[in-house]
Amino acid sequence: MKVLSTFGLFLVTALAEIVGCYLPYLWLRRGGSAWLLIPAAASLALFAWLLTLHPTSAGRTYAAYGGVYVTVAVLWLWRVDGVRPDRWDLIGSAVAILGMAIIMSGPRTQ
Repeated sequence: MKVLSTFGLFLVTALAEIVGCYLPYLWLRRGGSAWLLIPAAASLALFAWLLTLHPTSAGRTYAAYGGVYVTVAVLWLWRVDGVRPDRWDLIGSAVAILGMAIIMSGPRTQ
């Protein structure tokens, strides 16, 4: 159960980070309103707070989170940007998730 809740927390954290970065992208690259920066800042603040909820050391959390972030970013590419991931995107995501699983499930003394 702890693995599922940690993975779910990683998913929400990744979405908060991607939204927080995507909104300024819309403003800067696609001519969106500068008002997009307000929810972007809130989303990035949420992202930072969510990272503090993980029970392990910060460095290990960031490293493991990276695997989930890569996968969520590829899903974002497909669902939001409308670009279907190719096999290399999918293989890379699988490798990133495998790396996350190794980091999170390894035996720990601390």
